[in-house]
Parts: sequence; C-alpha cells; structure tokens
Amino acid sequence: MIVILKPEAPEALVKDIVSHIESIGLQAHLSRGQFRTIIGVVGEEEKINPEQLKSLTGVEQVVPIMKPYKLASREFHKEDSVFEIPCPISGSVKIGGPHCLAIAGPCAAEDEEMVHQLAREVVAAGATVLRGGAYKPRTSPYTFQGHGEEALKWLRDAGKANNMPVITEVMDTRHVQVIEQYTDIFQIGARNMQNFNLLFEVGKTRKPVVLKRGLAGSISEWLMSAEYVLSQGNRRVILCERGIKTFETSLRYTLDLSAVPVAKSLSHLPVIVDPSHAAGDRQYVPALARAAIAAGADGFMIECHDCPSKAMCDGPQALLPDTFTHLMKDLTNIASVLGRKFSTTPKP
Repeated sequence: MIVILKPEAPEALVKDIVSHIESIGLQAHLSRGQFRTIIGVVGEEEKINPEQLKSLTGVEQVVPIMKPYKLASREFHKEDSVFEIPCPISGSVKIGGPHCLAIAGPCAAEDEEMVHQLAREVVAAGATVLRGGAYKPRTSPYTFQGHGEEALKWLRDAGKANNMPVITEVMDTRHVQVIEQYTDIFQIGARNMQNFNLLFEVGKTRKPVVLKRGLAGSISEWLMSAEYVLSQGNRRVILCERGIKTFETSLRYTLDLSAVPVAKSLSHLPVIVDPSHAAGDRQYVPALARAAIAAGADGFMIECHDCPSKAMCDGPQALLPDTFTHLMKDLTNIASVLGRKFSTTPKP
C-alpha cells in the first residue's frame, strides 16, 4: 500500500512515520513528487493496520496497491522517473521524462585498441554511454567467453578518455563486487531476468541497473524482477525490451514494440530497447530503432564494430560506425518531434 502525506507534512514527521512502519517489520520507501510525498509500504500485508496508519498526524490517505509489483508501479510513483548517471570525469547524463539515452559499443571488448577506437567513434556520433561485454554468456561453452577483468579495465579507461559512463553485463553474484569497481551501470541479461539472487545483489549496490526482458517473460514478470532490485533500495532501474521468442523465424527474436507503451503505462521506470539482439541482422536494426523511439522508448542499446566480419561474437548484428552516425541523426529528429531529446556527453 501507499501512504499519501499532506502537502505541509514536515520532514520530521516523515521520519516518524517511516520509523513507525519499520518498527512493525515492514519496509518504507519514499517517493517525493512535485506536490506530495508518498511512502510505499512493502512487506507482509497481515502486519499492516491501514486504520492505524490513517490515524497518524500528517497522513492524508492510505491506498492499497493492487499490482503485485509495488515500487515499480505507477500507483507508487505517478511521474516518470528521471535518473542522472554521473560521467567519469565531469557532468552527468539523464534518462527518463524528456531525456533519451544512447548506448553503443561492441558486443565484446576484444582488445584494448579496439575498445578505445569504437568509443571515440560512437561518442562522436552522439552516443553517451559505452557498452561492452567482459564476461560473455554464450550458448556454446567452446566459444569466446570474454576477457574478464582485463576487459573491464579497457572499458573503464575508454570511458574516462571520452567522459562516457560504461555499462557491462553481470552474470554471476560472484562477479558483482569486481564489476562494480569498473562499471557505471550493471546490465542484467535476458537469461538472468529471473536470477533472483543476482537481482538482490545488484539491488544492494547503488549503480543503475539495465534489466533486460526474458526471452519468454511477460511484462508483469519483467516488472516483478525489477521489484527485486528496487526492494533492496536501488531505485535506478531501467527496463530493456530486447525481443521475445515467438513462432516467427525471419529474425532471431521478435522485438515487442508494444511492450514499450505498455510497460510505461504500468511503471514509472524508463524503458529502452535493444534492436541488435532482437534482429540478429544489422540490416533491420535501424528500422527497429527508429520504430522504438517513435513508440516512446527512453533510449536504446546498439552494437557497433569496425569490422563485423572479424568480430568475436554477434558480428552479423553490429552496425558500422558510419551507419550508426546516420542512424543517430534520424533518432534525434524523431525524438525532437515527440518533444524529447537525447542526452549529450558533457565536455570534460
């Protein structure tokens, strides 16, 4: 349920109400809107006495949240969440509300020179966050699995050189601590959407989390996974639609563009898309990216490579930097028509 406070409720009263909620073994999560402060109450419902909460000074209303996901719901936080992600040298980039975020880079950090070169190319095109895999989950155990911590160092250095935050995937609870030292954003892959132990661990950090939708995950299940992260106090979760399994075989997966407006109607969390993994074929990536921004997505994650034919993984879906440059111009124009704009990388 949510506890809606009166507009004039002082900070001391807010703290008293939070203390009361926690004293009966429940969690209290604050959401501060423009006109109201709301406290989300999470825990075993039988412990909650709504009438007792209503009787507290400064409480205007107590409203049950009907959705199984509480903190991710629009009932808890009506406005779009807007997050700031600090850049490594100076400034920050934003996502949510009117702000769109462009994430680009290689599928895997293959070597140091390649990572730095691609970082320079994608930031020049308009990307604001550098992506790259250090630990690569692959279908076959015999294929390239990533360079691990060494790759994290390459990404971190390339991010600093271009004042770009870095995002990389975490696959295992044992890797959270080491990856946290190098990354600015954790990525939870589709196959780990319901790895609840991993979600708990990244929830205990305060780094933003991009949570990809599972290959057969419903939107409700996706939001419940986000709830695992939010319940641990990490409020900066970004949902990522990356394609689901259907009967269609033309592409690797089916990019569910309807998930963008549906998720945004149910949740205040930003929603981005990954057209690269959905398509699996670079010729379709630009069209899917354009459609996603037109559908209201808060950004995208796209793979780029200077020589896709030699890429160690997912070469067929990687865009050449020149193609990405032209695509960014299209996406910027589409966003502008909708009254939105892409965050730009601050000059160091």
